[in-house]
Amino acid sequence: MNHSVKLAWGSLGISLVVLSMKTGAWVLTGSVALYSDALETVINVVAAIGALIALWFSALPADANHPYGHQKAEYLSAVVEGALVLVTSVLIGHEAWRDWAHPHAPQTPFLGIGLNASAGLINLVWATLLISRGRAWKSPALIAGGRHIMTDAWTTGAVLVGFTLVPLTGWLRLDPLVAGLVALNILRAGYGMLRQSVGSLMDEVADPRAVAALRQVISANAGGAIEAHDVRTRTVGSVTFVEFHLVVPGGMTVEDSHIICDRIERALSDQLGDAVINIHVEPEPKAKLVGVPVL
Repeated sequence: MNHSVKLAWGSLGISLVVLSMKTGAWVLTGSVALYSDALETVINVVAAIGALIALWFSALPADANHPYGHQKAEYLSAVVEGALVLVTSVLIGHEAWRDWAHPHAPQTPFLGIGLNASAGLINLVWATLLISRGRAWKSPALIAGGRHIMTDAWTTGAVLVGFTLVPLTGWLRLDPLVAGLVALNILRAGYGMLRQSVGSLMDEVADPRAVAALRQVISANAGGAIEAHDVRTRTVGSVTFVEFHLVVPGGMTVEDSHIICDRIERALSDQLGDAVINIHVEPEPKAKLVGVPVL
């Protein structure tokens, strides 16, 4: 079991604990705001199960049917999670509207506040860990899960602030108002998750700063060549795919051009980590004079 899968199991366990605490807070109080918070955590549990499946599948080695590996399964998991978040926002919005029309005073509010606050703190710590590890291990599923749980943590904070004011102000509609704001925030977070995950599935161009750094590595290690052009890159999970054309003098031997390619590949692998690099060698007449110059 690799480290990403272990964290995914941890996410499932944490989500179940937090869900039980938030459900208890909702049952004790009858608050629609606390209900909305608990409902979002239900999605966390479903998302944790999806992430476990995706991480297991993405770790499978390349095979005849998937020669480039299975890493995109993580993006599919993130897309599903984003869609679930959007569904959650609609359900919470519906409950908020119904409670706005028929407001009621929450019961034993401060006990519910204590339970929800504890659950929110657990989520905040765990989300921070997931995001940091996901970035270090280049795992879209862990990053998406961490961001979702972080949204849940901030949602809990907002709910607690509004919910605490209900018994202090006596304004019963403050409870569904907070729930409605929570729904809008979740809607925003879900759209962001979907946008990023779908972009990755469509092989959207990488961060311009990362591409510039990659081009610099090619330029600094292509001594003996003339230029590199048509540089393309995409990232799938923890693997970076790079391909480009390398123009060399027409009289250069295959062995000498291969030495240059090996040097560039080693430098790119040192920079990128897990990478698949394809270099197409071309003779001097193919130079476009608009590619990566050789230092």
